[in-house]
Amino acid sequence: MNDRLGVRAMPEVIMPKMGDAMTEGKVLRWMKQPGDPVAQGEAIAEIETDKVNVSLEAEWDGVLTEVLVPAGEAAAVGVPIALLTQPGEQPGRPAAPPAKPMVAAVAAPAAAALPPAALPPAAAKTEVPASEGAGPVRASPLARKMAAQHGIPLSAIHGTGPEGRITKEDVEAALAASPVAASPVAASSVAAPPIEIPLTRMRRTIARRMTESKQQAPHFYISVAVAVDDALALRRQLNDGKSDAEKISINDLVVKAAAMALVRFPNINATYADGAVRRLSDVNISIAVALPDGLIVPTLYHCDRKPVWQIAAEARELTERARTGRLRPDDLTGGTFTLSNLGMFDVDTFAAIINPPQAAILAVGTARPQAVVREGSLAVATVMQATLSADHRVTDGVEAAKFVGEIRRLLENPVGLVIERPAG
Repeated sequence: MNDRLGVRAMPEVIMPKMGDAMTEGKVLRWMKQPGDPVAQGEAIAEIETDKVNVSLEAEWDGVLTEVLVPAGEAAAVGVPIALLTQPGEQPGRPAAPPAKPMVAAVAAPAAAALPPAALPPAAAKTEVPASEGAGPVRASPLARKMAAQHGIPLSAIHGTGPEGRITKEDVEAALAASPVAASPVAASSVAAPPIEIPLTRMRRTIARRMTESKQQAPHFYISVAVAVDDALALRRQLNDGKSDAEKISINDLVVKAAAMALVRFPNINATYADGAVRRLSDVNISIAVALPDGLIVPTLYHCDRKPVWQIAAEARELTERARTGRLRPDDLTGGTFTLSNLGMFDVDTFAAIINPPQAAILAVGTARPQAVVREGSLAVATVMQATLSADHRVTDGVEAAKFVGEIRRLLENPVGLVIERPAG
């Protein structure tokens, strides 16, 4: 593929790495077919990752010569999935990736066998070919669950999906043809089982990573109240006369404040691995973006070096790509610290789970007016609650308190967030 200098060394299109924890992806569909011309930057395939579906773009002009991983199959990160060559070029074909059996996403309990009389006529005649008997029966997670609940062996159901895959409709057809199977609860006094919804690939990944984070990283929490009246006033002044596409949000100011604080407290901008703390040289802020299936955390790179205008523009573009399924491989890797803002949902305060392998995450709530005491007098200020979740293996309470105190200082004196500083 293309390297950063624009030199194409090999014709393979490889499975991209979309996230630090991603090990494989699934080709949902090919937008181009063998023989089709392809332009650099043009989408050629849709890839399902652990968290999002993304479009895979061509890295150079050429012709899609061959598809190595068909739609519906998975491949490990870095494995060639297609060949993209220049017109007339005849590359050697790389070794095909090893075959990967289609495994159901959620394991179902073993199905109790039905008596032959209870099986539908079509199902009773269906036989599993000897070549398939040694491997798992292909079925969707929901189909497996339904078949198990009604006591129908998967081997007795005729699959009409791709390559004989059993679908929900196939199970429903079997139930409709079998009165005994269609009413599994009628023969007993046991209440109907609760409805179980198989987790999506994204929800399974979130569940696994968040469980690992809470089990492995000893979390502790520090909350501060930040008076943001001056930050809001500065934001209004900076946005005066600007279009919506050019405006700065309060979240952009928080990103910049966090990045500047991370430079002062490099232990927070770190990871824990192999019994050591590894300080990271770059300050890359991951921002939580809500999708229908859960949260993803695409990355804004080098936030300590960029002006707040650039952070705002890149954050808008990154969020839009996330919500429209157009994230690029680099968008989901490299984060060193995460910011999660639920202020738009009228949430006062919350504590977030650390996004591994990072050492900390900042949770920000709604900015709202409240009574405060200033110089012995009662006053009204716009206050925002911010809570840091930190890994106690990497940092401690005093350092974390100073870190969030620095974020508060920067937001309460926000001019420093927009003043350009000389390089170095």
